[in-house]
Amino acid sequence: NILVEGIADTCICGILFWAWGFAFMFEPGSGFIGTQGFFLMGLPATYMTTGVPLLAFWVFQFAFADTASTITSGAMIGRCGFWGDILYSIGVTGFIYPIIGHWSWGPDGWLALAGFHDFAGSTVVHSIGGAISLAGALALGPRLGRIFKRDGGGPPPAHDLVIGAVGGLILWFGWYGFNPGSTLSALDTVGIGRVSFNTTLAACSAGLVALFIAYARTKKWDLGVTVNGFLAGLVAITCPCYWVDPVGAFFIGVVAAFVVVWGLDLLEYLRIDDPIGAVPVHLLAGIWGTLSLGFFAAGKYGAATPTGADTTTVVTGLFYGGGVTQLLKQLLGSGATVLATLAISLIMMYALKYVGVLRVSKEGELEGLDIHEHGASAYPEYALAVAGASNGHNGHVGTLASVEPVDSPVLSQE
Repeated sequence: NILVEGIADTCICGILFWAWGFAFMFEPGSGFIGTQGFFLMGLPATYMTTGVPLLAFWVFQFAFADTASTITSGAMIGRCGFWGDILYSIGVTGFIYPIIGHWSWGPDGWLALAGFHDFAGSTVVHSIGGAISLAGALALGPRLGRIFKRDGGGPPPAHDLVIGAVGGLILWFGWYGFNPGSTLSALDTVGIGRVSFNTTLAACSAGLVALFIAYARTKKWDLGVTVNGFLAGLVAITCPCYWVDPVGAFFIGVVAAFVVVWGLDLLEYLRIDDPIGAVPVHLLAGIWGTLSLGFFAAGKYGAATPTGADTTTVVTGLFYGGGVTQLLKQLLGSGATVLATLAISLIMMYALKYVGVLRVSKEGELEGLDIHEHGASAYPEYALAVAGASNGHNGHVGTLASVEPVDSPVLSQE
């Protein structure tokens, strides 16, 4: 189910980002929305003053838009109807992400003109995606059978830690396109190297600190927490990676580890069911990473140019003698983006809930979304076992099915 959702979200994003999403986000208009370049018609072959071919720039930014959309599904796993996924994906990639993203990355965006900086998307991509995730989790409510720690339960066992860890490592690898690619120039070799180094160091410090936090609590070396830890470090460093030095990158990652672990605790306390930790990893770590620029900007680098950083107007954080000016700008940008996204997303999600398409039926959730929505299963041998038991067959198949009854809440994790 989650794979079909991801593929559908990507296809929807590609079409809408071509039709009007790119125009809303990256073309001139007002401080709040672009108003020209729909279907990329009438645009020059090179995007603005970047020197990057327009279609290459579109493909690069399409990946960012798709990321914001697919982040959302993580917090809604196991109970979101497929029609609900399609409709909220249209809302995210067609309207919420490009319009609010224009504020920071548009040529005349009001936050950009106010001095807000977000190099590769801690706010624009991850906080927007994380805020929509939170709205979705709130509107859906928890999975059937989900009992929280306050009520004597806790998170159910992870579905597949091996696949989850491999996916996390693939994401880490992909970040070397995400962050260094945001220099938009192969000629800025110094900037590319700095961004790559800072991205690596923040991920390493965050992953290691998260690993030891988990061990201090449980005396177990927790794989899931470690993966979410280095992902939080990657999310956090995405905003400041061009403007900080190695010391700053290290501590940004350290703090990100605490942010994600405490964020998971907070969701559990508030009885918000986020199966994979999308809200702490993307929303909370994204907020921290955005604010961290106001603390750790080294005062050596300004805006990225095709040949390197502009050193005539450098960005300087509080810890490097820059005062609170940049920190306040970062607070404004993060706060405005998160609040606007959350408000609009809550309206969208509750509207979908009201018309009855956001959540599957109880019977569908117990059956499992693979079978209920798609008529197939990632585990055909298990589906056969359940079918054999329900039909009263004896033998090995029935024995397998008896290990986990069909109405087990564990099925809702599919």
